[in-house]
Amino acid sequence: MKLSRILPITVFALMLSPLADANNQRRIDVDSKVVTQHKAKINGQRFNYTVATGTQPVWDDKGDAVATLQYTYYTRDKVEDRAKRPLLISFNGGPGSASVWMHLAYTGPRVLKIDDEGYPIQPYGVKDNPYSVLDVADIVYVNPVNTGYSRVIENEKGEMLSKAQQKDMFFGVNADIKYLGEWLNTFVNRTERWRSPKFLIGESYGTTRVSGLAHELQNSQWMYINGVVLVSPTDIGIKREGPVKAANRLPYFAATAWYHKALNADLQAKDLDELLPEVEQFTLNELIPALAKGGFLAQDEKRRIIKKMAEYAGLSETFVDQNNLDIPTQFFWKELLRDRGQTVGRLDSRYLGIDKRDAGDSPDYWAELTSWLHSFTPAINYYLREELNYKTDIKYNLFGNVHPWDRSGNNTGENLRLAMAQNPYLNVMVQAGYYDGATNYFDAKYTMWQLDPSGKMKDRLSFKGYRSGHMMYLRHADLESSNNDLREFIQNSLPKESRAAKY
Repeated sequence: MKLSRILPITVFALMLSPLADANNQRRIDVDSKVVTQHKAKINGQRFNYTVATGTQPVWDDKGDAVATLQYTYYTRDKVEDRAKRPLLISFNGGPGSASVWMHLAYTGPRVLKIDDEGYPIQPYGVKDNPYSVLDVADIVYVNPVNTGYSRVIENEKGEMLSKAQQKDMFFGVNADIKYLGEWLNTFVNRTERWRSPKFLIGESYGTTRVSGLAHELQNSQWMYINGVVLVSPTDIGIKREGPVKAANRLPYFAATAWYHKALNADLQAKDLDELLPEVEQFTLNELIPALAKGGFLAQDEKRRIIKKMAEYAGLSETFVDQNNLDIPTQFFWKELLRDRGQTVGRLDSRYLGIDKRDAGDSPDYWAELTSWLHSFTPAINYYLREELNYKTDIKYNLFGNVHPWDRSGNNTGENLRLAMAQNPYLNVMVQAGYYDGATNYFDAKYTMWQLDPSGKMKDRLSFKGYRSGHMMYLRHADLESSNNDLREFIQNSLPKESRAAKY
């Protein structure tokens, strides 16, 4: 029986300005909401839930609406005390990516119709997610400007912000954080969630966003957060350069080679949980020091390091030597299975591609992304229109135009550390897939280690790894385990009754 079905629908819509005219009807309502009722069975519990899908304005300093953000807000019904009910605020990344990925594949009550390893199945669509964290937290998925249905809008005179004004207000590390902080203040006001425990979750560039938002919300909106979840994190402004940047790739190379059975018999016989700690120790204790010596590394030591790297990465010693121990990831994706005539995916190296030529130093395309777009694009358009009844002729932008993006002044990691220091309630969890070559899991660990150099807050930092890629939840086993880890994190981050926020 289909557990998530639409019951009677209530529609609310309010337009702040006449954005449509007789000549051009392709506009999004500035302020709108469609409410639908559903049923679910999640984590063994049957319950009803409500979904509000709509748009909410972004205002400028004069109080004029200059953009509107589309969101989807899930609330569990019959909650006795909403003030005690956590609110999970979800962002994806890019920058320029919609919130569809975690919405329809990770935490939401409906997920993609895919096989157990994440590959598309036709007819495209969605199915129930028995592992969603909706049993323990309400969830809102937010689409920043130019993603999903979110757009810059015209005023009553038909004028829009100039390209320069849009860039200054929306399209940069700090601009993005500032306007989203203001928007969330309005959202929390409208939904009456000020007293609720709040959690931020971001994926990929979304980790930069939520790291900065933790500080912005506390210091500009006076909204304190209980937890931040970094899924497949970027560097969040914490530098990884030189020998560290080159060496940190090796554990990812080893995981990928192990998955494709490209290692020697002794290493291949080990379980991944046994192999990776061994490679990590070699990386930290031997490879980084060797790379730091550069061309002055003794020849016998260099030969020993090359041999070990080649064994762990499933590559030839000649290839490692030719790259001076510093192997670019795009070379690895092309080289690992070159003798099989296949390439491996960037965001998830379990996915295989085929190129026009076996020669070359990088793949023709990203095998994993083309596979994902098979299933995500039809699913989100179907789901919003037909299950959530949100109708519009606006194109749903899985990837929107937000470039050039201003990456200067990225202090989001330091700001997250400061937010943690200011707020004894604030905990951070990192989630990463072992087969992610874009934001590799060992970089994620390194970022977590460097987040608080003092070590005074390390008991509030945790890491979880999964046997999949950038979107680890696409693999069914990891959909279950990652949601369980998130559920446990949320519950453990709620302070005990009468526990004061103090050191």
